[in-house]
Amino acid sequence: MAAAVGCGGGRRWMVVAPLLLVVLQPAGAASAASLPVVINTWAFRKAAETAWGVLQLGGSELDAVERGCGQCEIDQCDGSVGYGGSPDESGETTLDAMIMNGNTMEVGAVADLRHVKNAISVARKIMEYTKHTLLVGESASLFAVRMGFPYEDLTTQKSLSVYSQWLNQSCQPNYWKNVVPDSSKSCGPYKRPEEVTYKEEQISRRSLHNHDTIGMIVIGGSGTVVSGTSTNGAVHKIPGRVGDSPIAGAGSYADSTAGGAAATGDGDIMMRFLPSYQAVEYMRMGTDPTVACQKVISRIQKYAPKFFGAVICANTTGSYGAACNKIPGFTQFHFMVSSPLLSHPTEQVVDCI
Repeated sequence: MAAAVGCGGGRRWMVVAPLLLVVLQPAGAASAASLPVVINTWAFRKAAETAWGVLQLGGSELDAVERGCGQCEIDQCDGSVGYGGSPDESGETTLDAMIMNGNTMEVGAVADLRHVKNAISVARKIMEYTKHTLLVGESASLFAVRMGFPYEDLTTQKSLSVYSQWLNQSCQPNYWKNVVPDSSKSCGPYKRPEEVTYKEEQISRRSLHNHDTIGMIVIGGSGTVVSGTSTNGAVHKIPGRVGDSPIAGAGSYADSTAGGAAATGDGDIMMRFLPSYQAVEYMRMGTDPTVACQKVISRIQKYAPKFFGAVICANTTGSYGAACNKIPGFTQFHFMVSSPLLSHPTEQVVDCI
């Protein structure tokens, strides 16, 4: 910039170069908020690209979440989303999903969905064509068929192989406790013992290559917030088990007056704390998205210090953040961000706390 400098009663003009400060910021600490923005859990790049592409072509925020999560269902992201993954104790793959409109606070969700591959799309149909919020099990499958979805087998050779290997390992690991025969040593069927001897619950460790839910937040240029999730749940789960993913406020939450959040990890533990709802409420009070994510993780840590999980958060200005619980084998959390500030959907990482 130019500045006038006095010299002997006259003036000379000189150029003063502005001081440039380069600040390295952790992932998620957006230096300048910008809309629209798409954020999703894990390094599911194709899902991020699909959702961002929908927005760029003029599609709605609901379309972006549905197509983005649906891309992971098609790609069977890490075997933990969509058909052919995470067989339950009976060897069957079932799906959970939800989608939430932050303008109207409407939610569509499906749990324990059988024989229908497009769980996130079924969830949207529930929101748009019924007065309900959540449908489950075979009845949800029948609804999906009435909505035009094909009824098909979700089992693949890979999921059959995973199931067979589990049976050959004496059904280890599993989700039973305080039963006979001893569930830590043999397969069932299990039953309640006459006298119960409680054992300390063992928290299973998951690696960076054992993801589960895709959670996605989309905030449009006008500030509309939409969130969604899709998963095939916990591998070797007890049939009928439903985790956090399809539960509003647990798996994800969207409110166009505050922001959006989505969770991933051990749903049986995380759903007890409604982390997505709590994170959005923190942001409503003006809390930075990264801090909001950290606060909900810290709250769960007090009761389950060894839980596996992470949360992503974004407010209505486009600022975003993420946080995760540090345990052996899981010390960083990778997630995707798409915004006008980035030339393309970008993988970001945060250190767990």
